[in-house]
Amino acid sequence: MTEIGIGIIGGGYMGKAHAVAMSAVGAVFNTALRPRLEMICASSPASAQGYLKAYGFERATDDWRVLVNDPRVEAVVIASPQETHREIALAAFALNKPVFCEKPLGASLHDSQIMTEASRGQISMTGFNYIRTPASQFARKLIAEGAIGDITWFRGEHTEDFMADPESPATWRTMGDANGTMGDLAPHMINGAMALIGPIAKLIAEVETVHTTRPGGTVDNDDHGQMMCRFENGAMGQMYFSRISHGRKMGYAYEITGTKGAIKFDQEDQNALWLYNADEPEATRGFRKILIGPAHPDYENFCQGPGHGTGYQDQIIIEARDFLRAIETQTPVWPTFQDGLDVTQVVAAALASSRAKAWVDVTAV
Repeated sequence: MTEIGIGIIGGGYMGKAHAVAMSAVGAVFNTALRPRLEMICASSPASAQGYLKAYGFERATDDWRVLVNDPRVEAVVIASPQETHREIALAAFALNKPVFCEKPLGASLHDSQIMTEASRGQISMTGFNYIRTPASQFARKLIAEGAIGDITWFRGEHTEDFMADPESPATWRTMGDANGTMGDLAPHMINGAMALIGPIAKLIAEVETVHTTRPGGTVDNDDHGQMMCRFENGAMGQMYFSRISHGRKMGYAYEITGTKGAIKFDQEDQNALWLYNADEPEATRGFRKILIGPAHPDYENFCQGPGHGTGYQDQIIIEARDFLRAIETQTPVWPTFQDGLDVTQVVAAALASSRAKAWVDVTAV
């Protein structure tokens, strides 16, 4: 086992998740590389020191440049606002340091393109955690093995209700495309769709701001969006994304239809997958609930009991394992910055389609 110094930029929601993951990943997966929480960076000296004590880092700073340039920081995790991603990633790559960056990859398509170009020959990962649940990993396996035949149709959503109340005040979430629904929520389901079905060839989309003003200011980004798409393999698809869907807390859900069956999944019940086999006798044919357990990808490392379940933090631990494996083997592990860019390109195509009110070829954006 070899220690590796980890620096995390951003100590809030995702910074904490990554700090906990790096603390636990060695024990959960018996990784050859064992993370050392070397340095945390936050927006002020006081908050940085608070995160140091809370998460167990050795040092803290309020300047990301200090973290990136420190020789004891051997890998960088970016969990700061999107507009900071590009500059931090470029600085880390210039020092040949592996970079894990939370989605969306950049604050714009242009930023994402520059970051991806800089990542060539380097170890990079983009943070798409939901597709890493044991259930969704198993769904990918079933599809790849042809369990439901050739895929003909996909429906996906990422719906939440944290901005459903029109009296919720204007905040940073209501400013800038990167913080709107298409920048914040849509990338997860688009990434999931591409992981399960394949690249998206063309699409038509509508994007809308429902609550144009909120207490404290105006809203300049989107509340929800929908799109129809055609995948490169010929399958049809439709997706919906929303931060104003009353009652939905983590509505990352999909349905997939093939020529031999179908699959359903909902993140709010993340330890179950529903499978339909068209070859079963008609009298007993129907969706069958599969409780996730040790027979499914990555589950047994967390728990030996079927149906006991994994949670959100476990997805981040799986990401940490994959990032460490990429560093150890010096081999890219999906999703790289290129995969993050592919998602950003689909988002850009959807926004362009909404403006033009027309079908758009994704690769033309």
